[in-house]
Amino acid sequence: MARTRLTPERESELYAAVLDLLGEVGYDALTMDAVAARARSSKATLYRQWGSKPELVVKALRHNKPVSLAEIDTGSLRGDFHAALSRTDDCQMEKNSALMRGLSHAVHNNPDLLQALRELLIEPEVTGLDTLLRRAVDRGELRPDQPALKYVPHMLVGAFAARQLVEDRAVDQAFLADYVDSVMLPALGV
Repeated sequence: MARTRLTPERESELYAAVLDLLGEVGYDALTMDAVAARARSSKATLYRQWGSKPELVVKALRHNKPVSLAEIDTGSLRGDFHAALSRTDDCQMEKNSALMRGLSHAVHNNPDLLQALRELLIEPEVTGLDTLLRRAVDRGELRPDQPALKYVPHMLVGAFAARQLVEDRAVDQAFLADYVDSVMLPALGV
């Protein structure tokens, strides 16, 4: 069946309802019925547009992050990292971190959620990050054989996960900016 196109405003409303519910009840308790009720929509519309709960949830998260890392080009790797960090305020960063922590537990019991996260959120981010790093190599900022290059995604994910675990504090721009300058750039030889 062909999808009918929702207006961008309506799509944003639906995504906001999904993210609100996700924050309130978690992934496992989130239902398409609850999303439909919250968004004043029909469940059939949700399935017609997104096909499944994992796809709807991940696309809602993706919608919340409209700028691709590949689009950021300040002329330096440090500038690119800091520009990427400045795209999200501390409040939104804390919400996103909480949602991702919740989803990291849910993926263990929901292989289709893990697949949707990888395809729709993680792979595009890693691709954008690869583009950003390749430009730094092309500019001569990074050596192409730099062993730490393949671990940049791991370092970024680690920063988000570790702050809460180690310090019981939410990730914020100041922490991430310091992390980039103190950990990531030195590890990359910049």
